[in-house]
Amino acid sequence: MPVEVPEESTAPESDPTTVDDVPPKRPKPQPPLRAAEFFAGIGLVRSALSEAGVEVAWANDIEPIKAQMYGANFGLEHYVLGDVREVTGDDLPPVDLATASFPCTDLSLAGWRRGLAGEDSGMFWEFARVLDEMATRRPAAVLLENVSGFATSHGGRDMHDVVQRLNELGYSCDVFQVDAKHFVPQSRPRLFIVGTTTPVGDHPFWPDALRPQYLVDFATRNPLLDLHAFPLHLPAPDTRTLADVVERVPPESDMWWDDDRSQRFIDSLSPLQAERLRQLQHGETTWRTAYRRTRNGVAVWEIRADSISGCLRTARGGSSKQALVEAGGGRVAVRWMTGREYARLQGVPDDFDLGGLSRNKAMFGFGDAVCVPVVAWIARSYLLPVLRGQAQICAEAG
Repeated sequence: MPVEVPEESTAPESDPTTVDDVPPKRPKPQPPLRAAEFFAGIGLVRSALSEAGVEVAWANDIEPIKAQMYGANFGLEHYVLGDVREVTGDDLPPVDLATASFPCTDLSLAGWRRGLAGEDSGMFWEFARVLDEMATRRPAAVLLENVSGFATSHGGRDMHDVVQRLNELGYSCDVFQVDAKHFVPQSRPRLFIVGTTTPVGDHPFWPDALRPQYLVDFATRNPLLDLHAFPLHLPAPDTRTLADVVERVPPESDMWWDDDRSQRFIDSLSPLQAERLRQLQHGETTWRTAYRRTRNGVAVWEIRADSISGCLRTARGGSSKQALVEAGGGRVAVRWMTGREYARLQGVPDDFDLGGLSRNKAMFGFGDAVCVPVVAWIARSYLLPVLRGQAQICAEAG
């Protein structure tokens, strides 16, 4: 019986290396972005940038106390302790970003209002000088942070001069305001300027949550400045309160003010403030912060109406220190806030080493620092797209 031979199949033989089986090419890993941190303080800008994957390759500050806390958390390998006026462009390594939280002393409403002519806030010009000296090695982006009063200092002239100088160095500038209360239980509005050499789209200024009318007016009054407005959207607001921040200090602790001092605190309250405290005293235990003010030449205390802290400041005097009021169940107790509470209000985790510093020294370091989650959000939402070349796409999508 003949053997039947099966017909030859016309189907193509399967190829073990067909296109479907070839793994997709993985994008080449990009080198980490690097930053230089001017006026670095205790390193909270570094903390924020690290969260976004940016390495700090160089840092500088003049305050030994702040350097101590910086070193306790990050080491001092790249930290230059000294006057920025002694730094030159050749001192900096290649970086993609330069940040500057330059002193606010002469710009703040609580300061002398000398503006950029002041010895402290005038340090911006030293930052600009270093950038100028870097020439072709100049970073692709800069980030400045300061108090909101910067925008109105000398009728807006100071901010005009800063933006103009950055324009001269090749940076188109964006100006916006972020309040830390969107991220932590602290009211801390701060002004940010992002300068970029990368085009980020042609978007005019408009009033929104980040660019209130006074910034729109600034842009309108200064049409010759190279300004842009990158589309940004704040995340959902933080819902935590002081109850999530305060350290639970036992009633017998000597951190609480004694009866005489507490009574002087209460006696200084206006009728409105006294009624506010009375209502808190007869409810469940809650916490409020208080500042000492001078009203009609008399020192008085004022308690915040909400359950977040006021803006933290450097602890250089009684009026700048924020007190904590614990009230409820018929009891009222008052004490100064702790360094750890200051740290938490700046979005710093509890494993951040305070460097063995006293409460006042720790508060000095945190009081004029940045709020970590705010800068981390700016880095992820703005700086990374710009530095990775995605800004045009993001701008068009926004």
